[in-house]
Amino acid sequence: MPGQLRYYEVNRPRPLMVPPSSGNAHTEFLRTGRIPRSRPVWVPDERRYLTHDEVAEKTGKKLETAGETTHKRLNSFHRSIHLPKIIFHRTLEGSPHLGYCHVTAARTFFSQDAMVSWSFYIANFSSEIGGDEVFFARINPRNSRMYFAVAVEGEAGEQARIDRTWRRNGLLFQTNSPREAMRNVLMLGAPSAAVREIVKRL
Repeated sequence: MPGQLRYYEVNRPRPLMVPPSSGNAHTEFLRTGRIPRSRPVWVPDERRYLTHDEVAEKTGKKLETAGETTHKRLNSFHRSIHLPKIIFHRTLEGSPHLGYCHVTAARTFFSQDAMVSWSFYIANFSSEIGGDEVFFARINPRNSRMYFAVAVEGEAGEQARIDRTWRRNGLLFQTNSPREAMRNVLMLGAPSAAVREIVKRL
């Protein structure tokens, strides 16, 4: 397919080929007093191209590892903050080296009447978020990470949808800074004003 990205393995260990011994090492030692030592010959690199499924699998493992680490850090901040671990990933169609990972989801009461359900994600690219047609727009793979949370709606067991009543794109926050992302998620997950004050000092 023309224009389709191709992926190959990097840092692949090269096979070692030891040249055959001459068989007259003893004679050479008696003649010169030296033992000839053959040096291994490196076989030239051969590129092994990966399928899109293999690339997507590698990407998914990296994203979910990042999600696990982030979730652990969030829940170790304060004993009263306990966010559920809901980790899964998706890769972008046609670009399996790019993807995002869902880390956690919860509900936050901004006031007695205003409650928002939200989901928090990590992506290995940066982009604009939340348009009507395309959720990720102007994708930039050079920036290695993006953290964002969106308001969601939907009953338990149903697929969640973006809740656009909060904002047109449902976006609660978006940042490239892991520190800022941590603070924002902890603010959303804090159970009381006292804990929010602790989070603000981060």
